[in-house]
Amino acid sequence: MTLDQLKSPEKLEYDQILLVRIGEITLKGMNRHKFEQQVVSNMRFRLRDLGHFNITPSQSRIWVELDTDDTESGFKENSTRQLAVIERIKAVFGVVSVSPVRRFSGDIKTIENQAIAYTKQLLADGHSRTFKIETRRGDKRFPMDSMEISNHIGGLLASQFSDLLTVQVKNPDFTLYIEIRDHIYLYSSIIKAHRGLPSGTGGGGLLLLSGGIDSPVAGYMMASRGMKLEAIYFHAFPFTSDQAKQKVIDLAHLIARFSGRIQLHIVNFTDIQITLRDQCPPDMMTIVMRRMMMRISDQLAEQRGLKALITGESLGQVASQTLEALVTTDQIATRPVFRPLIGLDKDDTVTIARKIGTFETSILPYEDCCTVFVAKHPKTHPSLRIAIESEIHLDIEALVKDGLSKIETLTIDAFSTSSPEAL
Repeated sequence: MTLDQLKSPEKLEYDQILLVRIGEITLKGMNRHKFEQQVVSNMRFRLRDLGHFNITPSQSRIWVELDTDDTESGFKENSTRQLAVIERIKAVFGVVSVSPVRRFSGDIKTIENQAIAYTKQLLADGHSRTFKIETRRGDKRFPMDSMEISNHIGGLLASQFSDLLTVQVKNPDFTLYIEIRDHIYLYSSIIKAHRGLPSGTGGGGLLLLSGGIDSPVAGYMMASRGMKLEAIYFHAFPFTSDQAKQKVIDLAHLIARFSGRIQLHIVNFTDIQITLRDQCPPDMMTIVMRRMMMRISDQLAEQRGLKALITGESLGQVASQTLEALVTTDQIATRPVFRPLIGLDKDDTVTIARKIGTFETSILPYEDCCTVFVAKHPKTHPSLRIAIESEIHLDIEALVKDGLSKIETLTIDAFSTSSPEAL
């Protein structure tokens, strides 16, 4: 029978909800409920401007449905609202995948009618498909087991849509999933998310955020391990433009889609950078500047109660990222310095940047302060002794105090309709 010849069953009653799967969290033993609660909390925060939702964890899954008090319409399959909700949920770390699901109650006859109506919708373009049925019967009171249900519904659909459907167990064009629990659930789409651990479960870290490709990726990677991020950016106007500053603010917005709200601390670095230029050997300028940034970042992290610093450095990528150079900057910090990109090459980093949507912003042609006053031939293998000798004429304590006194802090919320809020 063709699609045009097939009559739709009478109007069917079902609820349109979302099934959210969690992964690594399920391995957390006695602490698992804390991670689940954090995922739910993070989801509520991300969805707060899209409506009123009931978000309920159950059996390693989270169910999202419209609250009965929500008077807005538009949570139907593939509606603009539903797609927006799915995009927000996908970006919550801890979520493995999302599926739009039809939920209903009934017997095998109800499943037949729902499956026929759903399949007709999937085949609306008139193209032939291969398919299979996968059933999970959690409620053992249902009179047919999983295999019997799959065989029965598969045979029914193959007969009803004989001109358009062919059963294929391996690599079908689509799979129709049937789950029998407290209700019956029917779906065909599994949308992959970013996995990881929920933000807020891994402590807090301060990201040294530049306008380049690497540091936003580093922030994303640490946020994916549950770390709550704040960020620091060193701005040297007029040597770096306000466009460069806006670029970093835009990057913080993009990271915040995954990490949640970010406090972005913008340091007025101009006077400090001029002092370093005038009083330090040119070939050590980059190293001394990195050490000064590390000092200011370390003390700000102390003030903010953050336990680690995060950078986008990759071993050997540029002159300031040789092993010796990294050792001389690490010597300054009183807390761990996390470098999640340390073993990646540039192509790997670019791949992640494209995936998370930061690449196009990162390559905008606005220089950050790290590219100003750079020597033609910087020292690539500095010793700690040389670094200390290069700073001998500096009043380091005064410079750090000056940097900490000239900070503008913005609250970056990826889903706020207002401009970043200055603190």
